[in-house]
Order: sequence, then structure tokens, then C-alpha cells
Amino acid sequence: MKAKDLQNIPDVQNAPDSRKLAIDQVGIKAIRHPMRIQERSGRAQHTIANFNMYVGLPHHFKGTHMSRFVEILSAQDREITVASFQAMLREMVRRLEAEEGRIEMSFPYFIEKAAPVSGVKSLMDYEVTFVSEIRDGRQNFRLKVLIPVTSLCPCSKRISERGAHNQRSHVTVTCRINAFVWIEEIVDLVEKQASSELYGLLKRPDEKHVTERAYDNPKFVEDMVRDVAALLNLDERIDAYVVESENFESIHNHSAYALIRRDKQAA
Repeated sequence: MKAKDLQNIPDVQNAPDSRKLAIDQVGIKAIRHPMRIQERSGRAQHTIANFNMYVGLPHHFKGTHMSRFVEILSAQDREITVASFQAMLREMVRRLEAEEGRIEMSFPYFIEKAAPVSGVKSLMDYEVTFVSEIRDGRQNFRLKVLIPVTSLCPCSKRISERGAHNQRSHVTVTCRINAFVWIEEIVDLVEKQASSELYGLLKRPDEKHVTERAYDNPKFVEDMVRDVAALLNLDERIDAYVVESENFESIHNHSAYALIRRDKQAA
């Protein structure tokens, strides 16, 4: 195709729209890209992140330029870091001539853990999401971490002569932060509030230990969110948070669920 012909290709997205309906978020979802993140130990961890990228679209534009989202992502270093992730959001809003924008970056994060008795080491993976957003001219950052733990039912322990039912629980912490917070800090905070934390590998003495620890430390789903929220309230680096706990019940065909949401700046 000749250069002259290329100039004559219509730009449909830039056409006007008469419906007078702005779109809150428009963009692309589920595109993967390598990333690098610093561990609290000082080492760098290499992983693959899943990106969702959106901008707000004014009512007078028919569409946005979807290819530019991919161009912006591809223009980064081969591995995206936390710093380049934040800068990428500003570049996206500028390139797409938008007033608002949002990027979500989700990835598995691995932490090496030692079993409580034998000391044998293994990796545990946690689901982490970074969310950066520009709204009303301000940029904010949220960290979301899903931490699997064990919870043991206090009611079951009280009423049963032999044992008590326990289950896998997913505790999810989403916090808007104003200063740096390690992923490991959120994981540590939650695991210490659970009936017991999880490990990738346990020997028999370790299994005995975590079973008895859970039995000695029963927690309702309500206890989990309250205990975690109480500690988040004390951390001045966290401006707002949402704490969720979902217990995948072992004696029911449903989950138990609780949530606490707080914006400290609005209090």
C-alpha cells in the first residue's frame, strides 16, 4: 500500500459520537508481560504479570485507540518494575488524551518458608495485584494480596468431644498506601492472625505442630477480618483498606464470608 493510500485510511475511533454517553473504562484486558519485583530479602524475583489497562472516554469520542495500550506496554523495558508501572500509567493517560486511567497488574509472588519444626524449606505462592489509577487529577496506588490460611471453627471446638472442623481460608487485603509496603509485610500480618499459616512442605512433626496450633487458636471468619483490620488501623502508611475473608467450609456446601472496609482519611 502506498504512503498516500495510508494517509487516506479513516480513523473511525476519532469520529464524533452523538449519544452523549461517556464511558468510565475502556481498554484491554488479560495481556501478559514479564515483570521484575524486589523481594524484602534484597533479591529480585522474575515473574509474569497479567495486565488490564483502561482510560475514561469522553462522550464526544466514538472510541479509543486499542493498539496504543499494547504499544505503551511493549515500549517498557523487557521486565516491568514497580517504578516503571507507575510511570506507564501517566504515559498511557497522556498518549490517549484521557483525564482518567487505570492499570491493574496481577502476578504470582513466591515466598520461601521454613517448616515450623523440621525447618525444611519450600515455596508458597500468593496472588498479588498492583492497581494504579489517575482520577480527579490525582494518582493513587493500591496493593492487593490474597493470603491462604487455615481457620478452625470455635463453635465446633466448643461443642464437640473429639476434634473440630477446619478449612482453607482466603484472606484478601487491599490497601491504598502512601509509602512503601513490602508484600511480605502484608503476608506476615495476616498469617499471624490465622488459626495456622500454610506451608508448601511439611514433615510429620510439622503437621502435628500446625494441627495443634490451629486447634489452640480457633477463629471465626469475623475474627479474622477484625484482627487484621485492627493492625491495619495502626499502620500510618495505609490510608484505606478492604479486608475480606472467605472460609471454604469443610462441613457445608457454601463459604462463610466477612468484609471490613475503611477509609482512614474520610474518618
